[in-house]
Parts: sequence; structure tokens; C-alpha cells
Amino acid sequence: MSRFEDPVIISNSISGVIANRDQCPAIPYTPPEYAAEARRSVDEGASQIHIHARKPDGTPSWDTEDFQAITEAIRSEVGDVIINFSTGAIGVPIEQRIDYLRACRPDVAALNMSSMNYAKYSRRRKEFVFKAVFENSFDTIIEFITAMNELGIQPEHECFDAGHVANVDPLIDMGLLKEPLQISLVMGVTGGIRPTPRNVGVMADQIPGGPEGPNNWQVIGISRDQWKLLAAAIALGGNVRAGVEDNLYLPDGSMARSNGDLVGKARQMVEDSGRRVATVAEARELLGLTKAA
Repeated sequence: MSRFEDPVIISNSISGVIANRDQCPAIPYTPPEYAAEARRSVDEGASQIHIHARKPDGTPSWDTEDFQAITEAIRSEVGDVIINFSTGAIGVPIEQRIDYLRACRPDVAALNMSSMNYAKYSRRRKEFVFKAVFENSFDTIIEFITAMNELGIQPEHECFDAGHVANVDPLIDMGLLKEPLQISLVMGVTGGIRPTPRNVGVMADQIPGGPEGPNNWQVIGISRDQWKLLAAAIALGGNVRAGVEDNLYLPDGSMARSNGDLVGKARQMVEDSGRRVATVAEARELLGLTKAA
């Protein structure tokens, strides 16, 4: 079967760590709110939910109890869905981030594949909204992969530029990674690759085995450039991610009322292209994951 006939895995980025409810009322803070947003997303076609934890007051959290409470609430509400934890952080010890993986055992954990300048710039204000050096050395990457392998968690390799994708190669050669891999092409962060449809093809061509090879890939489009990037990914045979972590606005410029609005638009784009949305069972099979216990 060609990649163009394959179902499309839609992932939902249910809540990030930067935006808050002053910017978008749909961002969940409490476990019941995460569960309600997950319900809306799954009903619209999401089969994987990417989680950044928060405290009930909205403060970003890397504490095990918050990841545990959010995961339990989501699973209670929607049943089987692929649970994907963030491990990205600046200034949070690696061991603390591994602790919540060890305690909660998500299906998948995101893994940033290179150090970089990580920033958001406001052209209107002529200044950076935020800027930081995001450390993801090979030592850090290997420490996370080793822990994930021991825990039976699949890495999701988040790549913010074409060279980041190439960082997968030595890890495959070392025997630390086995295909099929899950690779995310993150586009639109200042410090990473420019968010153009042509660059979706550039990034996809770097994937081991090529864009139609054995490995699964998705595009994560940041901010309002998201929709043209997702369209390019769908046309090239990839998967897509949508949710309030990545972008708060629908293509017409209106603010999303929920994660379901954004996932629903992604689903419509998939169907309009002649492809179809993967079920949770199909997504698990494509990604090489077992069914949740």
C-alpha cells in the first residue's frame, strides 16, 4: 500500500506551557478539563494526545502527580487513546522528567533531537516574547532513549530543523533505536526551520528511508502558518498534529473554542485530500504500539 493510501494519524497537542487562558479560554488546567478537551479531540478524529501537565491554577508542571491525574482523567473519559508525554523543559532536571515517565508509563514520550536557540519574536513589538537556549545534547538524548527503552516507551523524535532529523542516524546505528520510528517535523519556532510548504518536503526527505519509507512522520506547525504546513504534510503522505499548544486560530482567523475545533479542521483537510483519518487501533499498528492495558 502506498503512503498516499495510508490513513492519517491525527495527534492533539492538548495544552502547552506558554499560552494561558488570557490568550485562549480553551486551554485546560485541571484534570477534568483535560478530559473534556480529550473527549472533543477524540470525537473529531485524534488518536494520540500529547500532554504537557499543568497545576490546577494553570502553572506548567513536571510533577508526577499532575501527569498521573491528567492521564487517569483522560483514560477514564475516552478509553483507549495513545498517550504521549512531553519531556521538553528548560531548567528541569532530566531525572525529574524521567521520574514521571517511570511512574506513568505513557505509550509515547516526545524527545527533542538537538540543542537550539528557542524563541518567539513579535514583529509588532519589535522584541522577543521569550528566548532561551534549549539544551538537548547527544548525552541528554541518549539518557532519555535509554530510559524509554527500559520502560517500553516509544520516543517521538521532535526535530526543529533538517539537521535535527539527521541526528537520528547514529542512534539507529548504535542500536538504540529500532524502526518504525515516530518523527515530528516542528516548523515555525524562531531558531528553527522557516515554516514554508517547500520546507516540509526538505524535512521529510531527511527521514531515514525517505518520506514513503518505514518510518512514521508528522508535521507540527506553530502559530497561524500551521494550516498550510499540515496541508503539505497530508499531500506528501505524512501525519499531522493540531491543538492549542501549537496554534489558537482556525484558518479563517477566528479563535478555536476547543481542541476539538482544531482537530476537526485537520480531519476535514485529510478527508478533502482523499485520505482518511486513522482509528486508534490503526494508529497503534502503524506506530508499532501495543494496545493499552
